[in-house]
Amino acid sequence: MFVGVLELDVLLGDVHSLKEKRSVVRPVVAELRRRFAVSAAEAGHLDLHRRALVGVSCVAPDHAHVVELLDRCERMVAARPEFELLSARRRLLGPEDD
Repeated sequence: MFVGVLELDVLLGDVHSLKEKRSVVRPVVAELRRRFAVSAAEAGHLDLHRRALVGVSCVAPDHAHVVELLDRCERMVAARPEFELLSARRRLLGPEDD
């Protein structure tokens, strides 16, 4: 079993309040969950209205599947016109990790 974690730090475009931020971030998180069957949530920068940290995690039977799934999630978020992807960090855990 392999576990993958992806942190996406994004800058939001024309957003002027936390309420507007939620209306932009929430649909993207829902789409990640629906399209890729992953766990996803807004996980950081909760008090900043133009930044968001989106966390994604998944479990799969092999390393290649986890990498492919996280790649697809990252590409989907990076392709969104309302987001500028500032950074993406990953962590993969496998059977040999303690």
